[in-house]
Amino acid sequence: MRGRAPLPLSFYTPCSFNRFRMAHTLDAPGLAPFLPLLYVAWADGELTQPELDAFRDAIHRHSELDQGTLAALDDWLDPASPPDAADLEFLLERIHADREHYLAGNERVEDVAAALGMSYGETVRELLGETRPAPPHTFTGGDAALLQALLDGPEAATRQRMRAVLSRPQFAHRAGLTTAQHRQLVFDWIREVAREGFGSLGLPRELGGGGDVAGFLAGFETLGTHDASLAVKFGVQFGLFGGSIQLLGTERHHRYLKAAATLELPGCFAMSELGHGSNVRDIRTEARFDPATDEFIVHTPDDDARKDWIGNAAVHGRMATVFAQLYTGDTCHGVHALLVPLRGPAGEPLPGVRIADCGEKMGLNGVDNGKIWFDHVRVPRENLLNRYGDVARDGSYTSPIASPSARFFTMLGTLVGGRISVAKFALSAAKTGLTVAVRYSAVRRQFGPTGAAERPILEYQTHQRRLIPAIATTYVADLALKALTDRYLGSPGPEEQREIESDAAGLKAWVTWHVTRTLQDCRECCGGQGFLVVNRIGQLKSDSDIYTTFEGDNTVLMQLVAKGLLTEYRQQFGSMRLGGVIRYVARSARRRLSTLNPVIVRNTDEDHLRDPDEQEKLLRYRRDRLLGSVARRLKRRLDNGTDPFDAFRECQDHLLALGRAQVEVLMAREARAALARAPEGVQPLLRDLVDLHVLSCLERDAGWFQAAGAMEGNKAKAIRELVLRLAEELTEDAISLVQGFGIPDAILGAPIATGAPSTS
Repeated sequence: MRGRAPLPLSFYTPCSFNRFRMAHTLDAPGLAPFLPLLYVAWADGELTQPELDAFRDAIHRHSELDQGTLAALDDWLDPASPPDAADLEFLLERIHADREHYLAGNERVEDVAAALGMSYGETVRELLGETRPAPPHTFTGGDAALLQALLDGPEAATRQRMRAVLSRPQFAHRAGLTTAQHRQLVFDWIREVAREGFGSLGLPRELGGGGDVAGFLAGFETLGTHDASLAVKFGVQFGLFGGSIQLLGTERHHRYLKAAATLELPGCFAMSELGHGSNVRDIRTEARFDPATDEFIVHTPDDDARKDWIGNAAVHGRMATVFAQLYTGDTCHGVHALLVPLRGPAGEPLPGVRIADCGEKMGLNGVDNGKIWFDHVRVPRENLLNRYGDVARDGSYTSPIASPSARFFTMLGTLVGGRISVAKFALSAAKTGLTVAVRYSAVRRQFGPTGAAERPILEYQTHQRRLIPAIATTYVADLALKALTDRYLGSPGPEEQREIESDAAGLKAWVTWHVTRTLQDCRECCGGQGFLVVNRIGQLKSDSDIYTTFEGDNTVLMQLVAKGLLTEYRQQFGSMRLGGVIRYVARSARRRLSTLNPVIVRNTDEDHLRDPDEQEKLLRYRRDRLLGSVARRLKRRLDNGTDPFDAFRECQDHLLALGRAQVEVLMAREARAALARAPEGVQPLLRDLVDLHVLSCLERDAGWFQAAGAMEGNKAKAIRELVLRLAEELTEDAISLVQGFGIPDAILGAPIATGAPSTS
């Protein structure tokens, strides 16, 4: 044996007779290669007699040791005199002394190790702290540059400019900040972003802006890949505060826009109240006109009416767009918005304004959310944002929209861009999490065949099952949101505007639920590394959790989508007879007959399962059937005298299912349309992604389809198997797919994904 180590000093300690005896057995001819197996066998714990016998028998059968060496081996396999910790330490030192000999391998000993359920090579490398060089995990197919160009769209230059800003050293991610430090850092960041002109990018040129609303939204979306607090703060300041002045105000208010767009005037959007979050129509803050002074008196009547969760309020906000019930005399004209100053030049609350900090939150602690109370605060009449309702000097009220209900929904409809933006920058968080998880999973190795290199964990089906369909859905959601954005920016008429509002509500809810699920899977797929703050997934999870309930609670929004689908019934609910519902359902049923064809419901052919028309039929069948059945349920209740509010309340679960079904029809439709326009080089890959997304939706609700008679068990099984196979095949393109999200390493910031050394 080469390079034999001298006996360590610990060998000469008292009670070392056993080690002295064992040391000499190590010199037995041919025993040296078996020492790693001896060490591992004893290091794992006390061996039982059957285990010892199995060990001895395996060596006897698979080696050619002489009797003297086998006798020496028995010294190490004597249950009456097992090696103690010092013996094992001595043995490990002997193994390390001949590391080159062991790393060279030994075929005969590999056979013994295999018989014992071990890998000799892996055992040696583990003991010596060596790792076997392995070829990098390579991926083929899918041009990442083409994918990024597709997702960046016409606003690619704006996105790249924002990425360049966010890649600067001052935007580096920092852990361990106090809440005050975090808020100041985000404020410094947003000031830098405003300095680059992004705050005014969406304003019309005649108002001093860039006239590029699409670019403004694209920049906002890009912020979501970097830091959620920054994105939310940006949205509050420039989207909600600045946007409300532009869209709800008139020329007399536009003098504030430049200061808002440059952050000279930090502002708030004070709509939500403690007692009324989603129910804006019934907020209770009051704005009463005083003709004697030509002022509005803004007042919080009780604690339930305080403005709550108001971004920018706790520290930075100097002015707020305040939503209140507008009164002239004793007449209430419904909800309107006014500009109300909050703080003076030194940052102190103005008389009658009380502000409190919401405190530490589950996430988004870079945003200073606060509570606001108004105690008979007076503001000039001109501070009323009067595009849809105005009060004259004499106290008379006028509006270009006669119906209070129509006026209310028109006012809120001008802010629909907020829901689209939330869905877009929320999806950015999923893109970031997936990029971290996929890049880490491609290089992190764990387990493998006996005697072979460990495998990247991305090769395991459980990882593919969680990450690859999530990537597919993220692409589909991105394409659907792009289509919705184009419609929103395309000067829609009243009817299309209502459809856009409904689609925005549904996509915001569906996408933010997807983000929440995806980030949890990303965290789990990164194991303990995903739990470290420096690798960002935990922060992404904490920050994005609120997306499901702000800019509209998702459960409420999905019900709005469902109610929109019931428009055809609305005017008839009070008097329509059952026959009317039956005729409606019959018309829908005629469109669904092909879906229920006995041949179709059991067809498992892959061409059939991946046929876009057949997929769309199933999605529409579910939507139409849910629509018809909920209509019948509501009609029965209304005919029995149930109050319409209670009728809807008793069908909420049904309405939610209908809303989700409608959104999935919308997403598939928009993705297919985008696929037809995509560059030829990425069309096959995108087709796989769209198929995987739709099939995953069908698989998730396979029980419903089977109960409804639209799918038999063998078809459900075939869909599940196809989902698994597509996920496996697309794994080859996983790196290209997440590179297509276009997130530079400087923005990504996670050491496990960028290869940067961890500073934690």
